[in-house]
Amino acid sequence: MFRNSYFSRKLHSLLGVIPVGFFLIEHLLTNYSATKGHAEFAEQIDWLNNLPLLLWLEVIGIWIPLAYHAIYGLYVAYTARNNVSNYGYFRNQMFFLQRVTGVITFIFVAWHFFQTRLQVAFGNVKHEELGMTMHSIATNPVMFAVYTIGVLAAVFHFSNGMWSFLVSWGVTVGPRAQRVSSYVWMAVFVIMAIMFIMSLTAFLDPQFQEAPKMVKG
Repeated sequence: MFRNSYFSRKLHSLLGVIPVGFFLIEHLLTNYSATKGHAEFAEQIDWLNNLPLLLWLEVIGIWIPLAYHAIYGLYVAYTARNNVSNYGYFRNQMFFLQRVTGVITFIFVAWHFFQTRLQVAFGNVKHEELGMTMHSIATNPVMFAVYTIGVLAAVFHFSNGMWSFLVSWGVTVGPRAQRVSSYVWMAVFVIMAIMFIMSLTAFLDPQFQEAPKMVKG
C-alpha cells in the first residue's frame, strides 16, 4: 500500500507537526480550561463549534491529515527494524518508544473520538454536555488509567517526534544542537503531560455532573 519513499516520509513527518501537532496543542488548551470550571470549558467548546465551515475544517484540516499520519505511521512501525536489545543507546530507545507510543496513541485517539466527537455527531451527546461525558470518563478508575496512558503516549509521541522532525528537516544538524533539542522537547513533554493530567483531574469535580447553567459570552 505504501512505498517507503522520500516524499511519503517527509509528508508523514510534516503532517505530524502541521496540523496534527497543532491540533494536539489546541486540544490541550481546550481541556486545560476545565481547570477553571465547567462554564469556562463549555465556553471554549462553544467557541470552537461556532467556527465557520467547522465540518470542512475538521475533515480537511484534521481528520484526513491525522488518518494519513496514523496509517503511514503504523506501516512504519510494522516495517521498522528495532535493535534495542542489541543497541541500547538512548536514541535507539527513543526510536522504539516512538513506534510503541504511536500505536497506543492511534488506538486511544480512535476510542476518544468514538466517546466524544462521534457521539455528538450521532446526537447522543450535546456539545454543552461534553464536560459531563468527560466527568463520567474521569470518575471511572479504569477509564482514568486508560486516558492517563493515552495522553502520556500522545504527548511523548509528539515531543519525541518534534525532535526527529527538526533533524530530518535539517534544522538541528550537529550533535550539540540535537542534544539541546532533546532537553527542550523532554521539558515540553513534562509540561504538556502535567497540563493534560491536571485537565483530566479537573473533570473529577462534581460541578461537571450537570451542564453549566450559565456560559459566558
